[in-house]
Amino acid sequence: MDATRNKALEAWMNEHGHSSNSLAKDANSALERLTGKPGRYDGRTVRDWRSGRVRWPNAATRRALEDVTGLSAVALGFAPRERPSPTAAPPQEDPMHRRTFVAGSLTAVVAAATPAAAAPRTVGMSDVERLREKFASVIASDHRHGGQLKIEERAAALAEQALNLQNSGSATQRVRSHLYATAASFRSSAMWAAIDGRRFHEAMGHMREAQTLAELSGDQAIKFRIWSHAGTLYRHMGRPADALAANDVARNLYITRRDPLFASLGMARQMAIQGVAQDRRGLRRTFDQAQEAMGRADAKTFRPVWLLAFYDEAELHSLALSAHLAVGDWPTAEYHAHRCLAALRPHMRRSRAITTSRLAHAQLAQGHAETATRTAMSVPADAATQHARVSRMLQEFSAALRATAPGSDCTHTWTEHTAAWRATT
Repeated sequence: MDATRNKALEAWMNEHGHSSNSLAKDANSALERLTGKPGRYDGRTVRDWRSGRVRWPNAATRRALEDVTGLSAVALGFAPRERPSPTAAPPQEDPMHRRTFVAGSLTAVVAAATPAAAAPRTVGMSDVERLREKFASVIASDHRHGGQLKIEERAAALAEQALNLQNSGSATQRVRSHLYATAASFRSSAMWAAIDGRRFHEAMGHMREAQTLAELSGDQAIKFRIWSHAGTLYRHMGRPADALAANDVARNLYITRRDPLFASLGMARQMAIQGVAQDRRGLRRTFDQAQEAMGRADAKTFRPVWLLAFYDEAELHSLALSAHLAVGDWPTAEYHAHRCLAALRPHMRRSRAITTSRLAHAQLAQGHAETATRTAMSVPADAATQHARVSRMLQEFSAALRATAPGSDCTHTWTEHTAAWRATT
């Protein structure tokens, strides 16, 4: 007869996102901690456990599995072999004993059928996945609206929710690491929303929280995101030396050597910082390096949702646009603006508004007031009035337009247009 499958172990592995190979790897590490000698389990070993071919592993293996899962071997579906007892006539059953046994069994059945209020909860990968779905929603909201206080507050609340799960029940180290990484992801989104809304003091607070959580998680991708955001924060605050130092932390992480797309983003953001630092000579070289790294990136490589949602050719040109505006190279800035707008994905509404506003600045600086005014007027009213960065750029555009073309038809048209914007808010 075929061995009975170990459904309890299979269920635990599915709940915690383990493959046979990953569980074997963790069990090997646990055995080394317990005995000082590395284990030799592999995927086949775990498949033997799952299939039921091994019903009761040896003592060292049971201890290793208990260390990995936090559950006893019996709770994981393993069962010791029953030893046959010597043949003997069954004793005469006492009626009172039988009644006591039946009553006790009934009590046990009722207890088993009733959820125990004090029973510890097991936190698993399904909890992490539910949080990740909410994270994807935060990312989508950011790209539609960006910089809004409600996005910052929601992301911060979800970070706390992820941390609360740490204390709500038992979990493996692997699950705990994922929870810390998810909390760090939410906190970094709160940080980004604050940066985008020019709430720099709040962004600094989110940054410190996110950095701590990222270290607890050990997740290289989220560490990169947070330090890269830190570079952007310092850049917007006009602190290029700090911005370069923070971005260098991101660029020196191992993940940039493993995945060229991370390396490309690190170079692209360095280019934007070079613009604030007035490093004209380095801009073209940095852009070429970022573009070359992007070209080497394998599209089949697994990457986090936050990176896939925004970093592409359009974002590379957007950062180049920012850099060349900062150094006053208006024709090159306009070139990158058009390239960015042509490549932007439809859902990137916030990015389109920012790029359009920057394009208007580049056109006006070249003396094309009418063209620049038409460009600025194409920015949607909600972005112009509700997004802090866009609002500030358009206010600066208004001042520059009045200074360069006072009393002109385009200045009059722009004044009426902005008045209509204010009337709708």
